[in-house]
Amino acid sequence: MPAYRLLPVAFAALSLLGAGAARADDANSLERVTVIGSRKSLPAASSTETLVPVDIYSMNKVVEGGGQFDLAQTLQYLSPSFNSTRQTGADGADLIDSAALRGLGSDQTLVLVNGKRRHTVALVNLFGARNRGSTGTDMNSLPLLAIDNVQVLRDGAAAQYGSDAIAGVINIQLKKKAGCEAVAGYGQYSRGDGKNYLASAYCGVKLGDGTLGLTGEWQDRGRSNRADPDSLRTIGDTQVKNKTVYLNGELPVAGDNRLYLTAGAQNRDASSAAWARNGDDDIPSRNSAAMYPNGFVPYINGKIEDRYLIVGWKSSFAGWDTDLSQTYGSNKLRYNISHTLNASIANKDLLAGGKGISPSSFDAGGFGFSQATTNFDVSRFFPDLLGGSNIAFGAEYRRETYDIVAGEPGSYIDADGVGFGGNAGSQGFPGFQPSDATNKSRNSQALYFDWEATLTPSLTLDAALRAEHYSDFGSTTTAKLAGSYKVGRDFLLRGAASTGFRAPSLQQLYFSSTFTDFISGRPLDVVLAPNGSKITNAAGVPALKQEKSKNLTLGFTVKPSADTAVTVDLYQINIRDRIVLSGRFDADNYPALGAILQGLGVGQAQFFVNSVNTRTRGLDLTASNRAKLGAGQLSTFLALNLSRTTVTAIHAPASLQGFEDVLLSERERLFIEQGGPRAKATLGFEYSQGAWTGEAKLVHFGSQTQGGFTDGVYLRYKPKTSMDLALSWQATPALKLSVGGNNVFNVKPTRQNPDETDNGFYYDSVQFGLNGASYFARLHYRF
Repeated sequence: MPAYRLLPVAFAALSLLGAGAARADDANSLERVTVIGSRKSLPAASSTETLVPVDIYSMNKVVEGGGQFDLAQTLQYLSPSFNSTRQTGADGADLIDSAALRGLGSDQTLVLVNGKRRHTVALVNLFGARNRGSTGTDMNSLPLLAIDNVQVLRDGAAAQYGSDAIAGVINIQLKKKAGCEAVAGYGQYSRGDGKNYLASAYCGVKLGDGTLGLTGEWQDRGRSNRADPDSLRTIGDTQVKNKTVYLNGELPVAGDNRLYLTAGAQNRDASSAAWARNGDDDIPSRNSAAMYPNGFVPYINGKIEDRYLIVGWKSSFAGWDTDLSQTYGSNKLRYNISHTLNASIANKDLLAGGKGISPSSFDAGGFGFSQATTNFDVSRFFPDLLGGSNIAFGAEYRRETYDIVAGEPGSYIDADGVGFGGNAGSQGFPGFQPSDATNKSRNSQALYFDWEATLTPSLTLDAALRAEHYSDFGSTTTAKLAGSYKVGRDFLLRGAASTGFRAPSLQQLYFSSTFTDFISGRPLDVVLAPNGSKITNAAGVPALKQEKSKNLTLGFTVKPSADTAVTVDLYQINIRDRIVLSGRFDADNYPALGAILQGLGVGQAQFFVNSVNTRTRGLDLTASNRAKLGAGQLSTFLALNLSRTTVTAIHAPASLQGFEDVLLSERERLFIEQGGPRAKATLGFEYSQGAWTGEAKLVHFGSQTQGGFTDGVYLRYKPKTSMDLALSWQATPALKLSVGGNNVFNVKPTRQNPDETDNGFYYDSVQFGLNGASYFARLHYRF
């Protein structure tokens, strides 16, 4: 169904519901908070009163009885603007789930924790159906039980928060309340695999007028496999083992002074299956008859270490509120490739009279990213200035570092010499070479000013201005103007216009690797060349610069009663000089690189380049209603996102003009335009009576079209709708038991030709993924 046809369906559903409300779950329980998108502290938070669209999702019910065990999948089935699909057959992208808003890239959404910038991961996605060429933030490095609420700002906010906030901002607010609770959960797919175990506990202790909360979480998720029974491959969820601990609190010191602290650490052991290597067909180039006569599946194992720290001091001076903070975050990924071989080592052994043996596991190296941010924020509310004004200003200093560490020699060397039969490096994932190793850093400084004024009881305006300077590409200035106008007590018009930017990530600037890709099932060695390398210089690729955006939002909210509300927002996002991962250049389509590629022993090269302008237009609609029904209460929730991204221009460097179809192939263009569904909607019903609560939720994913490897072949994924069911029993005031199922009708994406899909399976990891139905049980206890 085309996306625009969902509009009458949505409004028809609203009329049946009688109305709805934006999902600001129990917003009044948030006490005094600062809602993302505003510098003003409010006594309560309501998404129908904000100047720009903000959804506030309480995590209480999710942790007590939800069917998803991590934050990315939880938001995937709560927020239609949010997209995160687990990948398979996509190398490192299998190990870390990327996430994005409004169909844009994962690095065009800024993530905050307690209002402070969260670091991105060290990984840059090269494969998979989403976020190719992007970095992003690992939402699953935070334990669900530690989270109080998640605020999703669906508007550009670079003028307020800096780089990356083009599609929007996600603020994760952690708990800091007294009391203890624990969760134990189990889930699995209907096929009997993907067994998922969860154990988590939180305990908050009052310390004077402050609170310190500690959360620990352990998760063990097994592999799933949807490959045909006679296939060597493993297609499905990555095996993941997480151990996470988080500390969060705020303590009074003296007078108005308060010390706050957040500290967290997660260690993750993850393992995904690479493409299979055959028996006879891949001997001796990628296999050894002595080791794997029937073929084998290499495993890409990642050890991921994520660390996060916030230390801050809130105070007041002459009526001004001040906030001085230091934030540090790091993410490190090290690869170990197992159940594999280096075919050149095996072939050398064979030529020397041996059996043809190679080591079966290799340290393939890895990479790391760290970010240190210092903020000083000042604000004050003037009740008599222009009807009430909140003035805020501040400064930020940030330092980022990125490094690549080479693997052991056996993971990348060509032991038998070029052309002697055995391919170099560990099969499944060749290790990083000494020539890839790097250690780069940069710093940035920023100043901002924000003025929000209630000019009349009906009219509120907010203006923001931010100037930033980066040590590697220069300076930029962004601005935003937002406003709302109340028409009566129940109706609010709102809109915003802003400019924004995204600095090229260090990962995009300096990532370098040689890897094996499979095109229609056939292996091909590819080099990804960093900016400023011999290959990019030969291709005439200039230094990467910032992306620039212009955002427009216009909408309204309706709240006729305390139990009923509606929000509708139209938006447009224009991005200029968008950084993309280029298509593959080789000796045939760009002869100038032929000799360089031959010297490297690879067939193709690609790189990052500022070459694309895009326009994204869409509509967000949220609605909910709470009403008495019989002896219980029925809560109904509807949310809809319609989004269409279009590549409006391709800007090739002078030396690549005439090669635009290689720079951005039709296939890569479709990954940008339709990496996520163009429509996504959630319709949920929750009925509570006494100790029992039942929930039914329909999640609709619109169509997606992707390009095959063969020219003129398109993979058309039809719209699909899944259904989730859950039942909870409050056995005692402290104990709650929940059971349920996700995608209970076992719906899967439209079947395709596996020779044309990115992962070589019948369908890529699109929409709700490829695993099918799953079931869960969860126990929650307060003490």
